[in-house]
Amino acid sequence: MVSNPLKELGKVGQSFWYDNISRELINSGMLKIMVAEDGLTGITSNPSIFYKSISASSDYLEPMKKLSAKESISSKEIFYHLEFEDIKDAADLLKPVYDSTGGKDGYVSIEVDPNFAADTEATVAEARDIFSRIDRPNVMIKVPATKEGIPAIARLTSEGYNVNATLLFSVKRYGEVVEAYLEGLQRRLSNGQEINGIASVASFFISRMDTYIDKLLNEKMQLYNNTEEHDWLKSLMGKTAIANAKSAYQVMVSSFSSERFLKLKSRGARVQRLLWASTSTKNPSYGDCHYVDNLIGPHTINTIPEDTVRCFRKHGSVVRTVDKDLEEVEIVLNSLEDLNIDIEEAAGKLEEDGVKQFIDSFNALLKLVGEKCREL
Repeated sequence: MVSNPLKELGKVGQSFWYDNISRELINSGMLKIMVAEDGLTGITSNPSIFYKSISASSDYLEPMKKLSAKESISSKEIFYHLEFEDIKDAADLLKPVYDSTGGKDGYVSIEVDPNFAADTEATVAEARDIFSRIDRPNVMIKVPATKEGIPAIARLTSEGYNVNATLLFSVKRYGEVVEAYLEGLQRRLSNGQEINGIASVASFFISRMDTYIDKLLNEKMQLYNNTEEHDWLKSLMGKTAIANAKSAYQVMVSSFSSERFLKLKSRGARVQRLLWASTSTKNPSYGDCHYVDNLIGPHTINTIPEDTVRCFRKHGSVVRTVDKDLEEVEIVLNSLEDLNIDIEEAAGKLEEDGVKQFIDSFNALLKLVGEKCREL
């Protein structure tokens, strides 16, 4: 029998989550098949995914018609009804995975309204409300890891919620997320509460970093006539995102082998795993599995979009790579520094752009729901 690379990922400590959700995926039985045949152990959702699902499917029309008949119901509330049903159904299908892994996997992630990304209190309030209304233990609340999101992550962790800290580009900001998670666990213990049922992941975005840095490298290339310098700049293309992610992985390893965490672990704390997000290849010259093949290793998750799932299933290579070639990581990052390319500054701009994209996608989705309801 031919092995399935997606299923093989688990043998080297990486979980395969699917960056996709729709009513069709659930009702057709495809989600159940992917759990059985591909080793799927989780799902991530976002407004862009739901926009695609709702705009392309007739499955949502009848419930939208019923909901829109209610007086004074907002487009956001109609969307939440639709979204929560999908999240509940997916969580129920993944509950056996949650049970069999002791709560390590089997999660469905749902995003808070990104319009609250700069508002700690509103983020916390909405996260509580979403978790309460869905009422499933294997749901994770996605909180953007903005400056205002960090204290929200700490507080929600201290209250016992499963948090997916999302939109991470910066290794420094990732360190702050780890600190928020540990602080939340310690705060919970100091209140006399258990910490053994809490799960958390940190979603580190990959391909967008290369798109941004490659553009800067191309601009630098225009300034040089020397072939040797051209070759040097060209050799850095498509390597920043992997180097940045591998640096974050080293922070994870040191943070979760520290004496501080080991004390928490003795009380039941889990490692906050790194989740690789945005792993589709934007530049076809890098190979369609570039951001999966090069970030495989223990205590990680890759949430893979639909097209990349098909490619990796067909010809993915399952070898532990996330902590290999660290010398090259250092060379890439030092080279960027020599070129006066500040990766932390780039990460800050990508976070700012990412928040805006999240907000635009969410608001476009609400507009779509409103228009469909009016048509009905």
